[in-house]
Amino acid sequence: MSGALDGIVILDLTQSFWASLGVALLADFGARVLRVEDAAARGAGSGPDAARARTPWDWERELADRNKKSLAVDDRRPEGREIFEALVRRADVIAVDRPLREAAERRWDYETLSSLRPDLIYARASGFGPQGPDRDLPALDELAAARTGMMPILPQPDRPPVHPGHGPMYSAVMLALGVAAALHHRADSGEGQIVDVSLLAGNMYGASLDLQAYLAIGGERMLAPVSRLDMGNPMSGTLYPTADGRWVTLTMPDTDRWWPGFAPLVGIDPKDPRFENHEKRCDVNRLELMQVLERAFQERPAAHWRDAFNRNQLSADVIEDYSFPEHDESAYRNRYLLDLEHPSFGRVKSLGFPIFLSDGTARLDRLAPCMGQHTGEVLHEWLGIDEDRITELRTHGVVV
Repeated sequence: MSGALDGIVILDLTQSFWASLGVALLADFGARVLRVEDAAARGAGSGPDAARARTPWDWERELADRNKKSLAVDDRRPEGREIFEALVRRADVIAVDRPLREAAERRWDYETLSSLRPDLIYARASGFGPQGPDRDLPALDELAAARTGMMPILPQPDRPPVHPGHGPMYSAVMLALGVAAALHHRADSGEGQIVDVSLLAGNMYGASLDLQAYLAIGGERMLAPVSRLDMGNPMSGTLYPTADGRWVTLTMPDTDRWWPGFAPLVGIDPKDPRFENHEKRCDVNRLELMQVLERAFQERPAAHWRDAFNRNQLSADVIEDYSFPEHDESAYRNRYLLDLEHPSFGRVKSLGFPIFLSDGTARLDRLAPCMGQHTGEVLHEWLGIDEDRITELRTHGVVV
């Protein structure tokens, strides 16, 4: 089966989870991705099998490095730099997440590498973007999220700000999207370019609905958390506790549409004059309706309410924790979750593929590699280096 990105060669020099995951998304669709790792960082006597036997399953790297191969080379040494540059000349894309100054010191900067391949696409993962006074700040999601405005509005009033933690995921997808766009542009123009994606941008787009609203209309209300009982519509965006300590969420903004089916479930006569139209439900008697709903939902457990919502086809559900997707049929049927047979750790579960294509869709060809697992294969098959020379390079610590 062919992949949408078959034939594209990517060198992955990233270290952070989110940047590596962005590259993995491209590998899922068939790109040929080689992780270039630092042979100098490898401890003596720590072969791949021994390392796996001593450590628990590295679930983070399993997701971020799936469908990749790994070569370990010390590119600070002349022989290693020669190998590295030969790989650059074969690459369509290089992904780097080091600070600009460090990348320049390693000669991993765009100017240096594009001199080896002029049509190179250079994907740079940064913390705060390539321009401005913060361009060299560490690429940490907590720092980027702290600047976007979302953290103070997530909790209920008088509670500390909450770090949403979604910035890396948005940024990873944006990295993959930026590379795909640059590849499309190069196919038409023959030109390479820099693609820069930052955690600041990812966090800002994660808050895009609220942030765009603030930019458009401003107002102090957008800057502070809103109590769940201060929501403008008792039937949309409002949470209610159930008898067993769980929560339901209602998403029925057009109350006139949903009221006839919803009201009887919560013990209200649809013709009750207090709530007989949208204006009374959401304005005149809004607080009273919230109080009635608060009491009603606390009379039954969450399972009762989910069954009632589904039976009556209402836009509402029970709020779940992470244990729910693990057993959700839809998640497996759509390959959002995968059951995997790991050679060292047996049966494991992992996130699957968030995007489906009817032709050339994502696939899992290989689990995440050990460091240097494919060094010999790549040197021989990609660069034509014979086995004796590979052995010599290993002996001298140039590659692992």
